[in-house]
Amino acid sequence: MKAIQRTSKVRDFHQAKWNEPIIFELHQPGEKGVEVPLADKTVVSEVGDGVSMIPGSMVRSERPKLPEIGQARVLRHYVRLSQETLGSDFNVEIGQGTCTMKYIPKINELLIRNPKMMELHPLQDESTVQGMLEIIHNLDLCMREISGMEAFSFQPSGGTQALFAMASIVRKYHEARGEGDQRNEIITTIFSHPSQAATAAVKGFKIITLHPDEDGFPDIEKLKAVVSERTAGFVVANPEDTGIYNPKIKEFTRIVHEAGGICYYDQANANGLLGITRAKEAGFDMCFFNLHKTFAAPHMCGGPATGALGVVDQLKEYLPGPIVEFDGENYYLNDDLKHSIGKVRAFHGVAQTILRSYAWIRALGPDGLKEVAQTAVLNNNYLYHKVQKIRGASAPYVKGQRLEQVRYSWEQMTKETGVTTEDVQRRMTDFGLHYWTSHHPYIVPQPFTLEPTESYSKTDLDEYIAALEQISNEAYENPEIVQNAPYNSTIHQLDEQNYLDDPKEWCITWRLYKKKVLETALTK
Repeated sequence: MKAIQRTSKVRDFHQAKWNEPIIFELHQPGEKGVEVPLADKTVVSEVGDGVSMIPGSMVRSERPKLPEIGQARVLRHYVRLSQETLGSDFNVEIGQGTCTMKYIPKINELLIRNPKMMELHPLQDESTVQGMLEIIHNLDLCMREISGMEAFSFQPSGGTQALFAMASIVRKYHEARGEGDQRNEIITTIFSHPSQAATAAVKGFKIITLHPDEDGFPDIEKLKAVVSERTAGFVVANPEDTGIYNPKIKEFTRIVHEAGGICYYDQANANGLLGITRAKEAGFDMCFFNLHKTFAAPHMCGGPATGALGVVDQLKEYLPGPIVEFDGENYYLNDDLKHSIGKVRAFHGVAQTILRSYAWIRALGPDGLKEVAQTAVLNNNYLYHKVQKIRGASAPYVKGQRLEQVRYSWEQMTKETGVTTEDVQRRMTDFGLHYWTSHHPYIVPQPFTLEPTESYSKTDLDEYIAALEQISNEAYENPEIVQNAPYNSTIHQLDEQNYLDDPKEWCITWRLYKKKVLETALTK
C-alpha cells in the first residue's frame, strides 16, 4: 500500500466520477417520491377543490412530462452530482478571481429556510410583510453608511443589470434636463469589466475607453482630452479588475462633473474597501454592490443574485421602483417616483439574498466590516508577494501593493515552455482547485486572476501557491504533463470547437436535447 504523502502542501485529490445520467433519464413510469394527498372534505367545502376554479384555457391537456423517481434515487442523484462539482464549500476557492468567493455563514442559510421567510409571497399586502420590508429598509440604511449614497434599490438581479439600470438613469436624467440627444457618450476604462461598456452601449451611448498611462493607471490626460459637452457619464470599477486602485479617482469624477456628466461606480467587488473609503467621498453619484460577492450571499450558479443600486439624493426619483420607505409607524413600498426608469425585474429583488447579507452585516458590525477589508488586502498582498516568486509568473502594470485581487500573467512561461494559462487551468483541477483566467479583452497576456478574500487562512493560501509552484516546475521540466491535463477530473479535454459560441450545439432544455439527438440520428 502506498503511504499518503503528508509533507507536501499540494493535496492528493481525485474527483469522483459517476457518469451520472440527467434526472429525466432516470425516469421510471409509476415510481413516486411523494404521494400528494387530496384536499380534506372540510377544506373543499370552504375553498373548493383547487382545480375546478382554474379557467379552462389554463388547464393542461396532458400531464407535464416530469421524471417519476423515488426519494432514495433522487438523493443519490444529487449527491453524486455534488461530488463532481468544485465550489466554495468544497475547496480553496481563491481562483475564482473577481467573483469574491467567500465563506457563507451556515446560520444564515437556516434563517432563509425559516417558514416565516420561505412562505412569503411578493403579492402579499404590505401589512402582512412588515418584517421583510423592515429588513429591506434596514439593509438600505446599512448600505447608505457603507457607500455614502442616500437611497438604495435592491431590484436589480445582479451587477450587469445594476449597470444597465444606472446607464438608464443617466439617459433619463439628461433627457429630463433637455440634453438627451446632446449627451450621448459614456467614458470608461480598458481595465473595467466589459459589462460597463456593454450596458451603456445597449442604452445607445457611444463608448470612449481610456487606456493606462505609463504608470499603469487610467490616463487622466486622456480623460481631459475626451470629456466634452457630449459627455453623459463616466463609469469605472476602482479597484479595477486587475486589482489596481486609482488614487486620483476624485480628480476623474471632478473633471466629469464639471463637464455636466454623471459618475457611476462599479463596486461589484468592494471587499478591500469596506469601512475604509466610500463612493460618496470619491465623488460618485451612483454605485452598486453585488450582495452575492462582498456581502456573503452565494452566487447560486449565476442566480438568484442582487445588485444593490445606490444613488445620491438628486437621483432618488430615477430609481427603479418601488423602493421601501418608513413613515415612522409602517414600512411601505413607494412607487411614486417622478422620473423612475421603471422596473428592471419583477417585484423587489431576491428576499433571501437580502436577508443573508443583512444578517452578515449585523453580525460583523462596523469594526468587523473594516476588518474584512483589512484581512482581504493582507491576504492578497501575501499572495501577490509569493506568486511573483514563481518561475514564469508576473503581475503586469502598477508595481507594489494591490488591494483585494490581482490579475497575474504566465506570459514568460508560455514563451519559454509553450504552456498556456488554459493548460494551467486544467492542471489545477487535478489538485481540487479552481482557477480563472480573465474576461475579454485579454489586456493582460496569459492571464490568471486570484482573490483570496478574508475567508482563507495562510495555510489555505500556501496550499494554492504550492500547486502553482508545482505546475510551473512541471511546465519547465516536462510541459506535456501540464498540456495533457487533467488526469483526476470528471471531464478531460474537450474538442477544439467552442460549443458555447455555437447555438447549434446548445441544449438548454431536455426537450431540445431530445430533438437534437433525434436530428443527429436521422442525418447519419
